[in-house]
Amino acid sequence: MLEAEVKILGINGKEVGRQLASLGASLVFDGPIHAIYYDSPDQKVRKQKGTFRLRKEGDRAVLTYKGHVEDRDAKVRQETEVTVSDFEGMRSILEALGFTPWLEMEKHRTSYDLSGVRFELDKYRGVYAYIPEFLEIEGPDVPSVHKSAALLGFRKEDCLPWDAVQLARHYRKDKE
Repeated sequence: MLEAEVKILGINGKEVGRQLASLGASLVFDGPIHAIYYDSPDQKVRKQKGTFRLRKEGDRAVLTYKGHVEDRDAKVRQETEVTVSDFEGMRSILEALGFTPWLEMEKHRTSYDLSGVRFELDKYRGVYAYIPEFLEIEGPDVPSVHKSAALLGFRKEDCLPWDAVQLARHYRKDKE
């Protein structure tokens, strides 16, 4: 499935949640996320600008591969995702196969759905707690994502095509 996503910084999560509710968005998730990003010893996944991730979303475990498509106006990826029954078991299998964790992040996420577009209010915990709460908007294409951002009063210029590493790097610079 093709997915376009952007991040919007400097948001007030409670206000965005109220706006989404007033637009008729459905709350679909509110809880912890634990993500582990993997790569092969030769870093093939990252060299191809892909993402290979095992994530625990509340009680649900998901294995995801995102292949790079573009990063101009939004982070666009070809996403393949499967639910797995056992987070720790899948973690053991990946590492036994030679995949190495290179990034591990935890956050609290509140997710809304509005007409097939996901709005994710994220606040990192632990090592990445210095990153302020932000909004991630995911949709089937870039125009849908920008149109959805506009519903909340954000401009195209507010929509960043960043991944988690770019986000952390941005805020780490602010701390220096």
